[in-house]
Amino acid sequence: MSRSLPGARSGGRAVLDGGPSGRTSRLGGAAVLLCAPFALLLLGTVLAPVTYALYLSLFTERLSGLGFSGPSSVFVAFGNYADVVTDPDFLHGVGNVALYAVIQVPLMLGGALVVALLIDSAVARLKQVWLLAVFLPYAVPGVIAGLIWGYLYSPGIGPISSIAPIDPLGANGILPSVVNIATWQWMGYNMIIFYTALQTVPRELLEAARVDGAGPIRTALSVKLPSIRPTLFVGLVFTIIGALQLFTEPLVLRSFTGAVTSTWTPSLYVYDSAFVAGDYGRAAAASVLLGLVSAVLSAVVMRISARRSR
Repeated sequence: MSRSLPGARSGGRAVLDGGPSGRTSRLGGAAVLLCAPFALLLLGTVLAPVTYALYLSLFTERLSGLGFSGPSSVFVAFGNYADVVTDPDFLHGVGNVALYAVIQVPLMLGGALVVALLIDSAVARLKQVWLLAVFLPYAVPGVIAGLIWGYLYSPGIGPISSIAPIDPLGANGILPSVVNIATWQWMGYNMIIFYTALQTVPRELLEAARVDGAGPIRTALSVKLPSIRPTLFVGLVFTIIGALQLFTEPLVLRSFTGAVTSTWTPSLYVYDSAFVAGDYGRAAAASVLLGLVSAVLSAVVMRISARRSR
């Protein structure tokens, strides 16, 4: 009794499958096709601009001879980086951003977490209304929000300057004013993220804590917060990166006060160097340094998060 071959077909001809290697090649082709759009976006929006910024940071524009031929690009290696890290204006901007981050990051994340816990608990009524009300400031564009708060801070126009203990647009009050604008705008965004994470906490854990006699505060501290710890660390990373890139709020407030200079933050320093002074090499070097600091801080926070999750 004859037994037909695995790949046999009618008509006496055997048409063999491609086998494992054929299936692997097809799967590889499909993977490349599916990843191509992301790879192109990554190349066009991240890798190419970063490479070009690195290239620009190694050159500067200098006049040659009597200057009749105009400025020419001169390779200065790491000269732009040395100029940036020794520039008092840049260091002053870094100090402003560091102080801003120390105040704004815990204030905003803490407020967002507290509001998310209150809405998630049985204490809050009309949860959807509260979610919309707290999230609504995030829907306001940053420039519009800066203009609104700028008029609220302005003496003789807004009510805040008359009741505040210090001038919100003065040298001592401008930092708290910027912190207030950023917190008002971004707290709702983070609150939605935290609230969504709280919805994934297993109800069995909450019921077990309630049976064991834990109150709402103890349940929040011992059950809910440990369950959403990875989300908290991700929010912390994004908030730190956003703080280092502080730009819109002080840029808008510059039209209301002289306390915000053109180099008040590193991002403003980059903007002034590139589009006012025309020194693209210095601006690129400052941008690269700012990106490196953001990457290092993000890596440190993620490493701490990984250790805490073990």
